[in-house]
Amino acid sequence: MTVLSTELPRVPYTGNADDAELANWRAVAEEVASNLAADVLERDRKNEQPFAEVRQLREAGLLNLLVPAEFGGAGAHWETAFEVVRILAAADGSISQLLAYHYINQSGIVFYAPVESQAAWWKRTVQGGWLWGASVNPVDPDLRLTADGNGYRLNGSKRFSTGSGVGEVIVINALVEGGEYDGQILALVLPRDIEGLEIVDDWDYLGQRLSASNSLNYHNVRLEAGDLLGFVTDEPISTLLTPGIQLAFANFYLGIAEGALARGKQILLGRKNAWLFAQAETYSQDPIFQRTVGELKARTSAVAALTEKLGRKFDALLSKGAHVTQAERAALAVDIAEAKVVSTEVGVEVANRIFEVTGSSSTANSVGLDLYWRNVRTHSLHDPVDYKKIEVGAYFLRGESQPLSLYT
Repeated sequence: MTVLSTELPRVPYTGNADDAELANWRAVAEEVASNLAADVLERDRKNEQPFAEVRQLREAGLLNLLVPAEFGGAGAHWETAFEVVRILAAADGSISQLLAYHYINQSGIVFYAPVESQAAWWKRTVQGGWLWGASVNPVDPDLRLTADGNGYRLNGSKRFSTGSGVGEVIVINALVEGGEYDGQILALVLPRDIEGLEIVDDWDYLGQRLSASNSLNYHNVRLEAGDLLGFVTDEPISTLLTPGIQLAFANFYLGIAEGALARGKQILLGRKNAWLFAQAETYSQDPIFQRTVGELKARTSAVAALTEKLGRKFDALLSKGAHVTQAERAALAVDIAEAKVVSTEVGVEVANRIFEVTGSSSTANSVGLDLYWRNVRTHSLHDPVDYKKIEVGAYFLRGESQPLSLYT
C-alpha cells in the first residue's frame, strides 16, 4: 500500500523558467510596454493615480504571474518576473516599480504566511484581482499596533507607501503590543478602503510620479485576526524577500538604462547632419558619438548578464524552501548587492550621458529624454548604494554578513 504524503511544501516555487515561459511573458510585457510608452510623458506630467495603468497590468495577466497555477495564476518563475520588470522599466519606470513592488508584496503569502493558510490567500488575490501595495518603510518606524480583543488597532503614519493609492490591499509590518503575540513583528493585510485609513496623495517628487507612493495615516484602524498574514521572522527562506526586492531594483535600473539607450539611438539616427568639425557625414557615423554609445551599451550588457544569472540563482535557491541555510541566503544577498551597485551606477550614468550624444535639442520638454534620468535618479536613492558596497566588501574580505533588515 502506498501512503501519500500530506505535508505541504514550504514554498510553491520549483525549478527554473524554460525558454517557452520566458518568450511568452517577454511578448506580453513588450506589448504592455509599447502601450505605456505611447503616452508616458503626458501621464507623467499629469501625475495622477495610475488606476488605468494597473488595469492594463491586470488584463495582461501580469498581476498573477507568480501565483501558482493550481490557484488560477500563471505559475511562472521569478526570473520571468524580473525580466517583465526590466522590460516595463524601459518604457515607464513608475509602472515598472509598481509591478515590482506588487510581486514582492504579494509573495509575502510565501515568505510570511504559514503553509496551511497560503492557499486561501492565493485564492483571494486571484479572485479579487488584487494589486498589492505596502506600507513598510523602516525610516518611519512609528506604527503602533495594539492587541484589541481578537484583533488589533493600528495607529501612526508611513511615507513612501508604494502602490497604496491604487492597490486593493496594503501590507504593513508592525511590532504588536499586548495580547498573544506581544513583542512579535506581524505582517498584516488591509484593504485600501478600510475605515480609519487616510491616504494622502502627496507624491510630488522628481521622478517615479505614477508609483502611487503616498503617505498613509492610520487612525485607530481595526484589524481582525483574519487580516494577519504571518510573522516576520529570521527564517532564511523568509528573509529572501529582501534580496528579492533588491534584485527587482537592479532589473528596474537596468531597464531604464536600456530604455534611455534605445531612445538615444532613435534620436541620434534621426539627425541627418553632423557636427561642423566632424569628418563623418552624420552624427551616428561620428567616431566620438559611436565610442560613447559603445561604452554605455557594453556596460549595460554586462549588467544584463549579471542580473539574468542572478534571476536563475534566486529561483534555484527558493526551490530549496525550508532547507535554505543562512549561509546560502547570505551569499546570494551579497551577489545581489553587487548587482545593485553596478546597476545603480550604470543606470544613472546612461540616463545622464545619453545627452552627450543627442545634444542640446534633446533637452526639450517635448522629447522627454529627461524622464529616464529623473526616474532612475529618484529611485536609486531608495537606500544608499555605498552601504551595498560596504556589504560586498565586508563579505569578500572577512565573510561577514550584514544584520537582517528590510534593506539587507
